[in-house]
Amino acid sequence: MSVKHLAARQYRAIADRASPFSQVDMPGDGWIATIRKALGMSGAALARRLGVTRARVSQAERAEREGGITLKAMDEFAAAMGCRFVYAIVPEAGRVEDIVSAQARRKAEALVARASGHMALERQALPAKKNRAEVERLARELMEDMPPDFWAGE
Repeated sequence: MSVKHLAARQYRAIADRASPFSQVDMPGDGWIATIRKALGMSGAALARRLGVTRARVSQAERAEREGGITLKAMDEFAAAMGCRFVYAIVPEAGRVEDIVSAQARRKAEALVARASGHMALERQALPAKKNRAEVERLARELMEDMPPDFWAGE
C-alpha cells in the first residue's frame, strides 16, 4: 500500500470518528443560549465570566443563530460555561468511504455508458449484466487510483 493510500485511510478514520455527531442539529436558540439556560446561568453571569457586557452575550447568541459567529468566540463562550467547543465536518450519512465509493460509482457509470453508446452505434453493445460488472470493476479501480479528475464534473 502506498503512502498516499495509507494517509487517506488514516484521514478517513479520523473523519469517521466524528460520524456519531452527524445527527446533532443546532437548537433553535443556538448552543450558547441553550447551554447557558441549561446551566441556569443568566446572560449577565456569563458576561461577567467572560469580562464582557451583557449586550455582547446577546450579540453573540444572535450571531450564532444567524451563522455569523467565529469559531474562536464559540470556543471562548463554551470555556466560560465549563464546556468544550467541538467543531467537525461529518458525512451526511455513513462514512467517508461511502462518499468516495458513490463518486467512483458515478464516474464508472458515466464511463461505461459513454463506451456502451459508442459500441451500440457499431452494433457491439454488451449485455446489461456485463455492463454492471464493468461498472463495479471500474469503480474499484477508480477508488484505488483516484485520478486527478476524480471529483471533477460535480
